[in-house]
Amino acid sequence: QVHLVESGGGMVQPGESLRLSCAASGTPFSTNHMGWYRQAPGQQRDFVARLSPGANIDYADSVKGRFTVSRDNAKNTVYLQMNNLKPEDTAVYYCKIYYRGRDWWGQGTQVTVSS
Repeated sequence: QVHLVESGGGMVQPGESLRLSCAASGTPFSTNHMGWYRQAPGQQRDFVARLSPGANIDYADSVKGRFTVSRDNAKNTVYLQMNNLKPEDTAVYYCKIYYRGRDWWGQGTQVTVSS
């Protein structure tokens, strides 16, 4: 059984930063593909970033240059550093890991960017 727990969300003003964490149990991030996704109210869940076991990283165009994914294998935790946040970044952020033929999702953490 895989369990993912996101944390670090909150309410910030435009231009500020947040760092989200996703802690995993049941499988290591270091050997599995993982991703960050977000879902705004009334919208579909969208891709934000992904990190491969080989540390290849992809970002959605909307966050390139502002968001950074990193991994701490010792803590089995993945981070999403979000800088220069914009109101359109407001959403629930989820992490996902692909393991044993299926996706496993966390419960999400709310990020609100508002002045």
